[in-house]
Amino acid sequence: MRKTTFLLPVLVVAIVAGLSSIFIVDEREKALVLQFGQIVRVKEDPGLGFKIPLIQDVVRYDDRILSLDTQPTEVTPSDDRRLVVDAFARYRIADVVQFRQAVGVGGVRQAEDRLEGILNSQVRAVLGADGVTSNTILSPDRSLLMERITQETQQRAEPLGLEIIDVRLKQTALPDQNLAATFERMRAEREREATDERARGNEAAQRVRAQADRTVVELVSEANREAEIIRGEADAERNAIFAEAYGRDSEFFEFYRSLSAYDRALRGGNSSMVLTPDSEFFDYLKSPTGRSQ
Repeated sequence: MRKTTFLLPVLVVAIVAGLSSIFIVDEREKALVLQFGQIVRVKEDPGLGFKIPLIQDVVRYDDRILSLDTQPTEVTPSDDRRLVVDAFARYRIADVVQFRQAVGVGGVRQAEDRLEGILNSQVRAVLGADGVTSNTILSPDRSLLMERITQETQQRAEPLGLEIIDVRLKQTALPDQNLAATFERMRAEREREATDERARGNEAAQRVRAQADRTVVELVSEANREAEIIRGEADAERNAIFAEAYGRDSEFFEFYRSLSAYDRALRGGNSSMVLTPDSEFFDYLKSPTGRSQ
C-alpha cells in the first residue's frame, strides 16, 4: 500500500513531464526551441517535436504569406505635384532564426512596424526620384516603379529575415489642399485647348470661305466671259442678218429702221424732242416711200 501511494504521484509527474515535452508544428508554421532565451533548435517541418520540459520553450511563427497595409504617405515627384500614396506589401518570414534575432520577443508586430518604415521610405525615394513625374505614377508605367520599390524594400528587409513577395500602390490621390488648385489648372488647360481648337476651326473656316469666294469669282468671271462671247457672236450674227437684209432690199431696211426708231421715240414718258418739220425723221410719216417729196 505504501509503495502504491508513492508510485502514483511519480507516475502522474512522469506523464505530465512527457506530455509537456511534446509539441506539434502545424504545416502553416515554423517553430523555434528556446532554452533560456537562446535558440537551440529550429523545427520547420510539420509534425511532432520534443523539448525539455520547464527548461525549453517553443515559439511559433506563421509560415504563410502575410499582408501589411501602410499608412498613407505623401510624396513629391519631380514635377512638384504632391501626391498621397497608400501602399501595401505581401511578405513572409523566410529565416525564422534571423527574424528572431532581429525583432526578439516583439514578434510580427515589431517586424511590421520596422517594415512599414522601410516601405514608406522606399516609396518616397523611388517616386521622388529624378524623371518620375505624377503622370508616370498615375499611368500604367507605374508597374515598373512598384517593381523597383519591391526590390529596394527586399534589400533592406533581408536583415529582418523577411522575404518581400510584392509591393503595390493601392491608391494615389492629391492632398486635399491641392485639389482646388489642380482642378483650376485642369480647367484652364481645357479652356486653352478649347480656345486653340476654336482658333484652328476659325482658321479652317476662313480658308474654306476664301476658297469659296475665289471659286465664285472664277465661276462668275468665266460665266461673264462666256456670256460676252455669246453676246458678241449673237450681235455679229444679228449684224450679219441686218447686212444681208440691207443688201437684199435697202429701202425695206430703211423702212424697218425708221419704224423701230418711231417705236422707241414715241413711247409715253420719253423726253420731248424738238425737230424741224422737214427733218428726215418724219420721212416715212410724210410719204410711204420715205423720201422727201
